[in-house]
Amino acid sequence: MKRLGGLWPQVVAFDNLLLAFRKARRGKRRRPPVAAFELNLEKELLTLQRELAAGDYWPGEYRLFTIYERKPRLIAAAPFRDRVVHHALLNIIEPPLDRRFIFDSYACRAGKGTHAAVARYQAWARRYSYALKMDIARYFPSIDHGLLKEKLRHCLKDRQVLALLDRIIDCGPPAPDDADLLYFPGDDLFTPVERRAGIPIGNLTSQFLANLYLDGFDHWLKETLGAKAYLRYVDDMVILGDDKPRLHELRLQVAEKLGRERLRLHPRKAHIVPVDCGLDLLGYTVFQDRRRLRNDNGWRFVRKLRGFAKGYASGRLDWEDFNPAVQSWLGHARHADTEGLRKTLFSRIVFRRGAGHTAAGGWCAAVRGTTT
Repeated sequence: MKRLGGLWPQVVAFDNLLLAFRKARRGKRRRPPVAAFELNLEKELLTLQRELAAGDYWPGEYRLFTIYERKPRLIAAAPFRDRVVHHALLNIIEPPLDRRFIFDSYACRAGKGTHAAVARYQAWARRYSYALKMDIARYFPSIDHGLLKEKLRHCLKDRQVLALLDRIIDCGPPAPDDADLLYFPGDDLFTPVERRAGIPIGNLTSQFLANLYLDGFDHWLKETLGAKAYLRYVDDMVILGDDKPRLHELRLQVAEKLGRERLRLHPRKAHIVPVDCGLDLLGYTVFQDRRRLRNDNGWRFVRKLRGFAKGYASGRLDWEDFNPAVQSWLGHARHADTEGLRKTLFSRIVFRRGAGHTAAGGWCAAVRGTTT
């Protein structure tokens, strides 16, 4: 595989930094750090350009917070100027590297996504009898820095691009104090302490690096083991087939292969099911001919929607503060058999501020929309 070089001048070009700013700003224009950056836009971009060209750029402090959706996740939010750098870097290196990924890797890629992954699975479920569903335990916190850098050097030869990627990887927040020490074949007592691991959930670069880290694994599964009906969305993996013993064998081979990447299958999330029983996949229960929204997804949204309605009624929230989240859920829900659920929710929870002023009309089309 030919390594890519000569990318650095494109990364630090002013036009690329300006494009990166516009991408980083999407949906966040009202936030104070974004507004402050935009107020002195030319100066900020020229400063970034100068720091990057001189090798003086250093990422800032992350803002850490926890979200609770099914399970707690620690999110690390980079400062806005760092997000501009992330976009500038990926604008240049992602397109040529993305072309090397397998077709059926669906996370954070143009033209892919959860709905395309579910549709692909559903088409395969009409042809095969069984599905092997697997999940990697604590994927983002487990990504090994040394192995990740090796994989980057296998694809790239531009020293300045690699130096910037190394700096982004090295400057991530440290692992939580309660993180488990995991041992793999060949480790000694101190190996898990000496080897740094983990990339922050929330970084744009982390989403790309998570795809890159398992790209070789994806090719191995398809080209060496011959898994024709295989798809991956971040760390969710599905292999379909008619031979149940062969799927059991594949599960053992996958676990061994992932161990060489210093990763482990989740012990409770690696199982084989008949496709006609339905598979829990990316927020849906998926059958050959229909999809249901997972129950906990609906209940979580009900709680959010009630909170949005109270905030809007009190004047604490404006329409723009919650409309993107509602539109996102509606877009997700429309890909399942949820028309009755959507009509019930939006008939019972009313958004009203002041005498007779109702603000939910913009959702009517999505509520009435047909399922996919």
